[in-house]
Amino acid sequence: MVNARIIYIDNMHEAREEIRRIGVDASSIPWLSPKALFITMKLENISTYAANIIKQEMLGKGGDAAVNRGVANFSVESSDVLLMGTYSQYKRLVYKLGVQSGSLKKIADEIQRLLEGLEEGKPKYFECGKYRLPMGEKTYVMGILNVTPDSFSDGGQYVELGNAVKRAREMVEHGADIIDVGGESTRPGHQPVDVFEEINRVVPVIEKLSKELNVPVSVDTSKALVAEKAIAAGACIVNDVWGLQRDPGMAQVISKNGAGVIMMHNSDIKEYRDIMGDIIRFLRKSIEIAEEAGIARENMVVDPGIGFGKNLEHNLEVMRRLKELGTLNLPVLLGTSRKSMIGNVLELPVNERLEGTAATVTLGIANGVDIVRVHDVKEMTRVVRMTDAMVRI
Repeated sequence: MVNARIIYIDNMHEAREEIRRIGVDASSIPWLSPKALFITMKLENISTYAANIIKQEMLGKGGDAAVNRGVANFSVESSDVLLMGTYSQYKRLVYKLGVQSGSLKKIADEIQRLLEGLEEGKPKYFECGKYRLPMGEKTYVMGILNVTPDSFSDGGQYVELGNAVKRAREMVEHGADIIDVGGESTRPGHQPVDVFEEINRVVPVIEKLSKELNVPVSVDTSKALVAEKAIAAGACIVNDVWGLQRDPGMAQVISKNGAGVIMMHNSDIKEYRDIMGDIIRFLRKSIEIAEEAGIARENMVVDPGIGFGKNLEHNLEVMRRLKELGTLNLPVLLGTSRKSMIGNVLELPVNERLEGTAATVTLGIANGVDIVRVHDVKEMTRVVRMTDAMVRI
């Protein structure tokens, strides 16, 4: 009996492995693997002139391209372009566009950047202060420690120093790889906290934890001065919910101290042209800010920002399309723990969202997430270990 099945190949490593399993001559693997990797790529806001050329060139190489119906008769000024083809066909397209000038050369460079990303993948390590966390081997669990009176889930529970330290120790015992300390609630409708009040909340806790625990301590803040004081107290990661785009001094503080940075997407308005395209555009700007400040890619993590500047439909769409963040070639953090997305779907209060959180964590890991930020460390560590066993090679 012929047993036919569809094989899903997401990167060049998987392409090479599938071809190797067939038992072909080793010298054929580099030649065949670019043909086995099929890629669908979206280019945004391409001029009608360029879209016509790209479409014809891709067709000529055996691939295809979808463009706005008005491109053919030049009735529109620009169009998004959906390219469909193998890695090999894209390489030939890049060569042909690359010998052109102006916008076509820039488009070729951008396509080439994405193709190189498929080969290179993410940095092998996340560098943060004295810690060096290998990427790809496991999913890291970040335990949430809110030293605030008004956080949506656990506000007021860990304001006192002793309680905060005790909770951090418990999370590490239960499997937390990172402790994230926050001194200002970022829940919808939260009241902003004065920078000095935020420092007074987080610094004593970080100082204590950095001496007692053998895991990285992160500070959850968007204020450069808070980050600076927290790093001086022992924090080695800055978790910025505005992706270095709110406080202009933040990137320099992180760079000069060799800290790691988590750059999250956020928005003051819940309006998007294409939500994943807009998130990636925002995060690319964050990456540019970081690089201009001298932060190495090995020190960067990105976060799509579930629940921040997004409604339920937006959040669910982001969860379905998490793989697209692979375009950035950086480790990804996912923070869904007990959030309203889960509460709205399941119609449950904050203290009954454990199973919903587990579902989001599992889906996230299956779609390329490297760090999960959670409240329920013991339970989510088990979920992570089981999911890792299924999806990580």
